[in-house]
Amino acid sequence: MEGRQRPTIKTVAARAGVGRTTVSRVINGSELVSEQARAAVLAAIAELNYVPNSVARGLVTSRTNSVALVIPESESRLGSEPYFSAVIRGVSTALAETRTQLQLVLVRDQAERDQLTESVAERRVDGVLLVSVHEHDPLPGLLEDMGLPTVLAGRRSPAESLSHVHSDNAGGAATAVSHLLARGRRTVATISGPLDMDVARSRLQGWREALEKAGHEASERLVAAADFTEEGGEAAMRSLLEQVPGLDAVFVASDVMAAGALAELRRQERSVPDDVAVVGFDDSIIARHTNPPLTSVRQPVEEIGSMIAHILLKEIGNPEEPRQRVVLPTELVVRESS
Repeated sequence: MEGRQRPTIKTVAARAGVGRTTVSRVINGSELVSEQARAAVLAAIAELNYVPNSVARGLVTSRTNSVALVIPESESRLGSEPYFSAVIRGVSTALAETRTQLQLVLVRDQAERDQLTESVAERRVDGVLLVSVHEHDPLPGLLEDMGLPTVLAGRRSPAESLSHVHSDNAGGAATAVSHLLARGRRTVATISGPLDMDVARSRLQGWREALEKAGHEASERLVAAADFTEEGGEAAMRSLLEQVPGLDAVFVASDVMAAGALAELRRQERSVPDDVAVVGFDDSIIARHTNPPLTSVRQPVEEIGSMIAHILLKEIGNPEEPRQRVVLPTELVVRESS
């Protein structure tokens, strides 16, 4: 027996002929497992003498005093998007008041998702903060099934069942568009984020509602979907100028994409704001350093980070804590681009 490695969730899954997620669900008593799969997993656990880490360390009822901040994005997005660093600052500040450690986890592929599942199943963290949520991402549901306290920055949809905190995305977008219309702009286009994200759909909805309220048509020709990157903003701006050469304003659903849109307008020799006015969203450090400086919708990103951390600590302390849905106000900061 000496030198033999202790079995892991991976070896139990292989022996039982199921996925690691199924093993995790069985260990955590989830009902979302067929009787056949449950029996196979329990048999494999018995054969391999598998003991979850948390049990082996006597931690079933005690805590690890650590939480995971999970960002399902690449390192390049993490580095180029000020939103993430602001959320991390907010979370860190809130946790600094406690003895809770923060683990930053990037989930970029299935292998990393499996690794996170195993970590959660063995209760190596007391709870999870999840940022950059896509509608059909299985991760929030999986964490909920496992009974692990989980709080989101953003939401999958308006019907979100987990606790979450987000900005008034629709209201902020509507304010931006109303500002452009009040400045006499007639053809206000928009560059949205990925439409599998509630944040992008909500900002698009705000654009649409403001136009319709002012008696303008919110035509689909005026919409270009992108991916919250600078390159995506450039490509979307190029597409809009081809579709609607006469547009005189654009509301862009993030400052990073707005920087790309400004670069494309410059390339096409469109003066900002004389020919085309531009408004972004975030009021990140980028907005103050574009040329011209960018009018942008300010959202309290650090506050989102600190609030999700405080809510998570409450849910860890009391699993019966009611789920919270918090919407924080936004504010338009006017600069030279509009």
